[in-house]
Amino acid sequence: MDQKENQDYNGISLNKYISQSGICSRREADRWIESGRVKINGVKSFKGNRVFPGDKVKVDGRLVKRKKSSTLILFNKPPGITCTTDRRDKTNIIDFIGYSERIFPIGRLDKPSTGLILLTNDGDLVNKVLRKENKNEKEYVVSTVQKIDKRFKKNMEGGIPILGTTTLPCKVKIIHAHKFSIILTQGLNRQIRRMCEYLGVQVKTLKRVRIMQLNLGPLKEGKWRLLTADEKKIFYGGKNDQSS
Repeated sequence: MDQKENQDYNGISLNKYISQSGICSRREADRWIESGRVKINGVKSFKGNRVFPGDKVKVDGRLVKRKKSSTLILFNKPPGITCTTDRRDKTNIIDFIGYSERIFPIGRLDKPSTGLILLTNDGDLVNKVLRKENKNEKEYVVSTVQKIDKRFKKNMEGGIPILGTTTLPCKVKIIHAHKFSIILTQGLNRQIRRMCEYLGVQVKTLKRVRIMQLNLGPLKEGKWRLLTADEKKIFYGGKNDQSS
């Protein structure tokens, strides 16, 4: 029995089925299920339900269909754009990009921050990239108001107490007295800014330049492009979609 036949036989988890339709992430799908917005064959669903061939899944009365292929966009975010799908926010990233299909950002960058952010229609991929146990690297270049030195580097790399926890060890390279690069494997809210603030350093600019093996390259600020087939392999292990 091949992988697809086995999946059909055992069904697919409801939250994964919804996320692969491209309308939300698995986490958001769980919230929809818990709030009673999801039905399978007309019956209210619950977390842990599975979807089998022939089943009809509806969210708020609208039929959900899994997408046969995934879209992955690499965007060089300019300052002032908000990483939200809420169209009521006039600075939302979705309207700025203006892509023809429904997409959503994988993670976020603060409104004043710039650089690389990925967007997709594959909600399952969101969890894969952001899952903390995967320890996916993200690299940033940061300029500061105050001067930084070797002591700053040592403290940043060793862990900073913020948000009720201590940040994981990271890699810091001082570029010059007011600029450094940092590689993180976690994504706490406003993590770099909070780490710097704890050490009495104010961030002037913050730019993400890499996620895993993906770099910004020559892509200009405010522009986006689709990932190539080879780049998709970074996430799908040689497969270009999640149709199975």
